[in-house]
This record gives sequence, C-alpha cells and structure tokens, in this order.
Amino acid sequence: MRIIEDDLNDQAIQHLLHLHAEGMLASTPPGSCNFFDLAALRVPEVTVWSIWDGTELAGCGGMREIDSVHGEVKSMRTAESHLGSGVGRRMLQHIADTARSRGYERLSLETGSSESFAPAINLYERFGFESCGPFDMYEPNDFSRFYTLLL
Repeated sequence: MRIIEDDLNDQAIQHLLHLHAEGMLASTPPGSCNFFDLAALRVPEVTVWSIWDGTELAGCGGMREIDSVHGEVKSMRTAESHLGSGVGRRMLQHIADTARSRGYERLSLETGSSESFAPAINLYERFGFESCGPFDMYEPNDFSRFYTLLL
C-alpha cells in the first residue's frame, strides 16, 4: 500500500469523503458533527492523504495545523472493502510521523461517542491517544469524545 498527499480532485476520494460525512450524520446530530467538507479540507492549514492498494482507494486521513506545535487528526476513513486490514493504523502512523517531522508536540482529535465510533475509538486508544477535554474551537457536548497524543 502507498500513501500520497491528495489534492482531493479524484472522484474516488470525493466519494469516500462523502461516505465519511454520511456516516457522521447517521450517528450524530447535524449540529454536533465536526467533519470538514471539501472546501474546509483544501485550506493551507490542512493536509489530506489517501492510501492506495494498487489502484484501489483504501482510505484517507488528514491533519489540520492548530498552531506551530499542535495538530489535529481529521477525516479518517477506511473504505468498506478494506475494513480490518490495518489501513486506519497505517494512516494514523503516517499522520503522527508527519506531525513529528513538522515539530508538533501534540496531536489531538475529536470523534463521536455513539457505538458506531467504537472501532475508531479502539484504534486511537491502542495507538496511545488519551482521553482529554475539548481543545481549540470545540465545546463539550454529549456527542463528542476528545483525545490527545503527546509526541
């Protein structure tokens, strides 16, 4: 598998990000969803990567620079055909490695709190992320869980 920085112009990545948004909205009230749309993912503070298995898109993930020492994981999604194959872990490792190379001291994320988010939460906790309070622009709510990883 190979990971590339993605310009978000390919229909495959756009479709996967659309599925990501649909999944968030299916289990979290709209006002409590914190996913980025394509326009928000295309700002200079955000980098998005896609992971490919040959010519098939296997997943994606992004990172937003909060400040010079703090990054945020965004838009983690594994394609249905690759669930359970380690795509999420590989992408998360790539994001953490990139954060370290940029000199970040901390990597944080917000995820949902419903049962449908259990696999993602399990991945983040096994990776070493620890539960924390809201960071940056987030406010506490019943539908979000917050995690951070010291780098």
